[in-house]
Amino acid sequence: MANLRLAIDSAFWDLNVSSPQLIEGTAKAVPGEPSPLALATTARTIRPLQLSFLANALPLGLIPSLAPSTSKDVGSFAIQSFLFTPSADNWWMALVGQFRPKKLITNIKKEVELGLETFRHGDELEWSQLKRFAKHFVDKSLYAVGFFSQLSLTTDTSLLFNVENHGDKVGRRTKAMLLHKLENHDVTLEAAWPELFVDSKGSYWNVPTSISLDVSSLIPDSGLGYRFGLHKNDGQPQALNSPSSGIPLTLLPGLCAKAAFSYEKSIDLWRKPEKDSKARKSVEELDEYSYDVRLGEPHAAISGIVGGTCAAWFGGDKSTNATVGYQQDVSEAGQSVILNSKRRNRFSADMFGSLLYTLQLGEFKKDFIDLTRIDARFDIHSASSFVKDAAYLISDIVKGRVDREMNPLASPKFNLILQQQVAGPIVFRMDSRISLGCPSQKQLSRVEDVMFGLSYSFRLLQSGKILAWFSPTRKETMIELRLFEF
Repeated sequence: MANLRLAIDSAFWDLNVSSPQLIEGTAKAVPGEPSPLALATTARTIRPLQLSFLANALPLGLIPSLAPSTSKDVGSFAIQSFLFTPSADNWWMALVGQFRPKKLITNIKKEVELGLETFRHGDELEWSQLKRFAKHFVDKSLYAVGFFSQLSLTTDTSLLFNVENHGDKVGRRTKAMLLHKLENHDVTLEAAWPELFVDSKGSYWNVPTSISLDVSSLIPDSGLGYRFGLHKNDGQPQALNSPSSGIPLTLLPGLCAKAAFSYEKSIDLWRKPEKDSKARKSVEELDEYSYDVRLGEPHAAISGIVGGTCAAWFGGDKSTNATVGYQQDVSEAGQSVILNSKRRNRFSADMFGSLLYTLQLGEFKKDFIDLTRIDARFDIHSASSFVKDAAYLISDIVKGRVDREMNPLASPKFNLILQQQVAGPIVFRMDSRISLGCPSQKQLSRVEDVMFGLSYSFRLLQSGKILAWFSPTRKETMIELRLFEF
């Protein structure tokens, strides 16, 4: 059902998306846009704890990633290392380092070529040349460092804090989060300056200050769920990795009060129950059970969710001339961008819905051909936009075609997830999102986004795996630890 709940999460504000752009490993999905792929949603385990596990699982304790930088000579390839983590009964802290080797390798290669040229002419290396060679190793644009800390105030309340600084970027990033668990609700208070957002096209946006308060109900497998909260943005958003002429309206300054509700239901067409995983008594018996308890039951099921959202905006300009900053190396340049005639509605309300069909063959116990899974989900992100587009289609048929600006939310989306066992605990996965087109615009169906993943599951963790994914849209790769997650 977690895959199905992307509908309400993306309709709200605080949907985290995995991103190697930050040491923290997360960015926020831009609200009001089509929901990201299920593979892109961030792991529940916070990044420092992931790195602590991955450092012991990967060679030399180094965790690689691929994240394009605003500075081209720095390169996309990065290596992270978990440096140290002192802890006590109710708190811990961690220091994480990151290194981008491309620029260093390029500069050293040039210095070596220059040194060889000096030897060919019979000259000796000068002290200045050696000093220049050594300076390449202390170039701050090669490095980034992140500090993380968590304090358990009570058994139900935790405070998380992190700050990171990237040598190839201006300024530091700071985030604080207060988590409190009630009997039937989760309360989250979060502040970041700046906050990183990513839109459906893979473009990143910096919002100088973002503060949010969210209250969400604990949703059972089926039934009614709801969430409400306040969200405040300050400062003009900046595009980081690509020029853009349209700033998402939901990122502009202002205070938003928002509420969402949903009702979901799942029906099994057939299911083969797995043996109770609690009956595992010894390591020798592990081979009798699935590599992942969440993938241990062959079944076919249909699930559905329907819900609504409403939002009220206070403050901020309805239409504005915004400044979009493009960071190049360690400097910033500004370019004036007009948001055309787009206006942010002071009050809005809408409905959404999703229908999911799941088919799984195999129990994921054997070493070969024991897991094939298909999840096909049909989404309508905005019922009002869909109905309006249908009305436009009827009007065009009766009165003649009129050119209009296309609303991306008017197009239904088809999400397809394919999972196939490769060998033993290794599973290949492909997530894709297909836009079915807008009838009134005579737009054909097209693939909007696709991601590929390769995971290695651990039987001892019951439902734990190391996942490596690649996004062609964002040109990013990341390795994560996911526990009891789809």
